[in-house]
Amino acid sequence: MEEINLRAMRKADWPEVADLIYVSTNYWYEAHNLGAAFKGGPSSTRLHCEVYEALDPGCCILAEHPETGRIMGSCFYHPRETHVSLGIMNVHPNYFGSGIAKSLLKFIIDYAERENKPVRLISSAMNLDSFSLYTRAGFIPRAVFQDMILEVPKGGLNMQLPESQYVRDATLADVAAIATLEMEISQIRRERDYRYFIENQAGIWHTSVFENENGAIEGFLASIHHPGVNMLGPGFSKNQEQAAALILAELNVNKGRSPVFLIPVDCKSLVQKVYSWGARNCEIHFCQVYGEFHPFNGVVLPTFMPETG
Repeated sequence: MEEINLRAMRKADWPEVADLIYVSTNYWYEAHNLGAAFKGGPSSTRLHCEVYEALDPGCCILAEHPETGRIMGSCFYHPRETHVSLGIMNVHPNYFGSGIAKSLLKFIIDYAERENKPVRLISSAMNLDSFSLYTRAGFIPRAVFQDMILEVPKGGLNMQLPESQYVRDATLADVAAIATLEMEISQIRRERDYRYFIENQAGIWHTSVFENENGAIEGFLASIHHPGVNMLGPGFSKNQEQAAALILAELNVNKGRSPVFLIPVDCKSLVQKVYSWGARNCEIHFCQVYGEFHPFNGVVLPTFMPETG
C-alpha cells in the first residue's frame, strides 16, 4: 500500500475500533488454536476506548484506508510523567503484512522521542510477529512474566496469610505514597492512573494497598472486572510476601470469576504459592522498553488494561 493515512481516533470511531480490536485479536488467537481471547461481541472491547480515552483523551492513532476510509489499524498510547506506555495495537486481518503496525509504531516512537521519554509495553512471547515488530524497532525485552489464571470459588479463597492483616482498600489519600513507591520500585510514575482506579467512576475497578505497622505504603494492586477483561494489575510491592497478600485480597474481590494476573518468572516463592491456590499458566509476556530502563527493585505485577509496561 503506497499511502496510509494516520489520524487521531474520534468518539464516532469507537464502534469500529471496538470491532477491530475484537476481530483482530480473536483472529490471531484462534488461528493459533488458542481459542478466542474476547467473548461477548465487540461491545465488550469498547472498554478499551472508554478506559483509554478517560485516562488520555486523543491518544489513539488510527490507520485509515486512503480510498475507502476504513480503519485498518489502531494503537492507543499513554503519556506518563516518566515514559510513554504503548497500549493495545491491532491491525485488521485483511491488512496483515501491509506495514500498518510498523507505521503506527513509528508514530508513537517519534512522539516519545520528541517528548524525550522511553516507550514501554507488555508483549506476548507467543506472538512472534509482534515480538519481531518491536525488537526490530529497537525495543529490548527487560523482564519476563508468566500469565496465570485462577478460577476463584463463589465463596472465595478461604485462607489468610500472615501479611493479610496489612492489606486494606486504597483511598485517594494514598495516591502520593503509591506514586512514590512505584518510583522506588520501577522508576516510573503515573499518578493519574492510580487516582482513576481508586475513584472507580465506571464501577469496574478495585484497589488494595499494603500498609505496614508504621503506616507506610509498601504495596499496591488494582483489579478490573468487566465482560471484556477480568485481570489483576497493575501492582507492585517491596517483596513477594506482600505481593501474595495483595493478590489474595484482589482474588477474593473477584469471587466466582477467573481473573488473569502476571507474575515475574523469577519470583519463585510467589509462583509456587499461587500454584498451590489452583492457578495455572495461560501465556508468557515480556516487558519491552525502547530507551532508558532501570531494573526493578521489588515485585512488579503488570497488566494490559490499561497497558502498564
